[in-house]
Amino acid sequence: MGTSGSKGIDGAGGPGGEAVGVGAGGSGGEVGEGGAAAEAWHGGAQLYVSLKMENARISGDLVPHVYGSEPIIGSWDPARALGMERELASMWELSFVVPPDHETLDFKFLLKPKDAATPCIIEEGPTRLLTGGMLEGDVRAALFKLNGDDEVLEFRVFNKADIVSPLELAASWRVYKENFQPSKVRGIPDISINVAPAHATEEGSAATLELDLEHYVVPAPTAPPNEYAANLAATPASLIQTGASCTNDMLLSDGIQSSSTVSAYSEGFSNHKKNIEAWATDSSKKLQTSGIIESKSVGTFTPLQKPDGQKGLFVDRGVGSPKLPKSASACSLASGLSFGSAKAMPEAAGAVAAAAVADRLHGSKEDRKLAIVLVGLPARGKTFTAVKLTRYLRWLGHETRHFNVGKYRRLKHGATLSADFFRDDNPEGIEARNEVAALAMEDMIDWMHGGGQVGIFDATNSTRKRRHMLMEMAEGNCKIIFLETICNDPSIIERNIRLKIQQSPDYADQPDYIAGLQDFKERLTNYEKVYEPVGEGSYIKMIDMVKGQCGQLQVNNISGYLPGRIVFFLVNSHLTPRPILLTRHGESLHNVRGRIGGDTVLSEAGELYAKKLSNFIQKRLKSEKTATIWTSTLQRTILTASPIVGFPKIQWRALDEINSGVCDGMTYDEIKKVMPEEFESRRKDKLRYRYPRGESYLDVIQRLEPVIIELERQRAPVVVISHQAVLRALYAYFADRPLREVPDIEMPLHTIIEIQMGVTGVEEKRYKLMD
Repeated sequence: MGTSGSKGIDGAGGPGGEAVGVGAGGSGGEVGEGGAAAEAWHGGAQLYVSLKMENARISGDLVPHVYGSEPIIGSWDPARALGMERELASMWELSFVVPPDHETLDFKFLLKPKDAATPCIIEEGPTRLLTGGMLEGDVRAALFKLNGDDEVLEFRVFNKADIVSPLELAASWRVYKENFQPSKVRGIPDISINVAPAHATEEGSAATLELDLEHYVVPAPTAPPNEYAANLAATPASLIQTGASCTNDMLLSDGIQSSSTVSAYSEGFSNHKKNIEAWATDSSKKLQTSGIIESKSVGTFTPLQKPDGQKGLFVDRGVGSPKLPKSASACSLASGLSFGSAKAMPEAAGAVAAAAVADRLHGSKEDRKLAIVLVGLPARGKTFTAVKLTRYLRWLGHETRHFNVGKYRRLKHGATLSADFFRDDNPEGIEARNEVAALAMEDMIDWMHGGGQVGIFDATNSTRKRRHMLMEMAEGNCKIIFLETICNDPSIIERNIRLKIQQSPDYADQPDYIAGLQDFKERLTNYEKVYEPVGEGSYIKMIDMVKGQCGQLQVNNISGYLPGRIVFFLVNSHLTPRPILLTRHGESLHNVRGRIGGDTVLSEAGELYAKKLSNFIQKRLKSEKTATIWTSTLQRTILTASPIVGFPKIQWRALDEINSGVCDGMTYDEIKKVMPEEFESRRKDKLRYRYPRGESYLDVIQRLEPVIIELERQRAPVVVISHQAVLRALYAYFADRPLREVPDIEMPLHTIIEIQMGVTGVEEKRYKLMD
């Protein structure tokens, strides 16, 4: 059969045409991730090559492969041959990307039996040559001799080459359940799986790397402490004496547990009891009228007032946005977004900011603030869920804070309370627990009046009376959504109880583990006696979600953009431990030249890193058969991943580097000289600065949300090979770093950052494979 020609090797539409590419709007990047305009093939245009073999008689035990020379194959070793994917019952396909001016590639087809002990069958005839994406000469059939010379198997060969830009080449994640779906972009599967090699992929023993894995480990720049998750919650402001010399760091450590220290921080508590009265200004209802708190603990309260005049809404669209009118008041612009906050623009950008403003315009005042109130028995994962949700919302740019009532209780009453304190027939214990819950709710509402948007209220809240108290306090101030976590698996509950005993400050001074375990189980029994599932108001129920597909998520009376995002996040979350490995591509030619943007190939050092990375992945994930490799659609990440075999490879357009717009292909010195105003704007605010006709870091964060959701959904390890700005944004999510820090996060070349996600939180480890 013949071949189909390319679309013109000299440019779009044939010889003499203009070079194909994305021009000024091409993919960009941080320093060293660029393309020079003076080079051939502006904008990163490249050849998408497809090789196909067809034979209706092919046996299921023989898998067609391709092996040959650099840079596509790597060697003439059959063990490192690239497997072809079955496109139809009788058709096999292998696709790859090369520069239009690539060196001539010589290769052959071979049939590899599934039985590793059986030798491969190499096609007859001379070596095939590929130049400019096309096979030289007439495309002959591929002949294979089986059973000696007694049988000849013939395949028809097809070859097609197209010039495409990086954006056209992008193939999105299109896997539905376990089936590979054809790409609507290229008409072929988006995922390719190579056969694992029989030995190491670089010179030397593969076992050497396995034995020396620890040699590659380097300390993380800011390794997070392994501490109890509830300690990361907000500082109990209501329990801090005015002018106290205690620092926030001391409070965050939750080390204030002795009775004398607690007393010192409780002297001013009487000043806050008046705030337990009902918060609605147009109602004289008292909480004691519902039988929740005795009258002696209730006083009077005048609520804080929100500023009036919520007009002049303005959403920041980047430094390159149209200027504000001189007559516009910065204060009035800010008031509609943050209700008196000093911030003149929201952290979120793009669709999230637009949706947030829409909610504020069309919703009631109390709907503009959101309280996620956790509900559930102890050891059901409430705090872990609260921490994950807080991290996600902060990363999207929403002012979010986690309020843990247990932290208030320990500060007010000490950490060494027995199970009797939690009995349903202990009125003093009930009053004390309602008291600290009301204080935590009071602090959360005060924080919202100061500019906070989403509060995560973390406690058992296991009775209707308690939840009614919280709804009374929230009336006119914020919208409440109850988030109930339910677990019916005894083994999971037992595991969580043991973690609780080992980590909770409640048992830090208990030397006898068995005694602590018995006390906690008695506490749990006391809660179970009075537990009432949520059935009122707006709520989300997470039922056995730790089991994954066996779990359920029930939703009632949920509306609005942000509540919808929360539901979408929770339905894709789970607690299955698994590692996520983040790494930049190997050094590219423009890393060496100091240019941003473009789509260049790897340097010699980058090619060496690709081999070392392959060797590392083979050893680190050798027992993880379901692991996947994610890359961007730019060739420097694809080439970095090419030596890795045995795992599915998926290309994400969302993982492409930040788009540097008209600055594509320039160095920062050139930008400073030619566009000094742009250079200065970027220096002042790298987070919000948007390259002309390009992107900002906030834009990158918004387009990465589907990637974050998919990473949360995955239960197997994932290796993400991407770019500096993109990995900074992803790392900030897992490390819970403030958005303002994202542009300055260290993300070195030739280094792997392993994020271990599990029920105990997020842990980090770094491997530096090359200097």
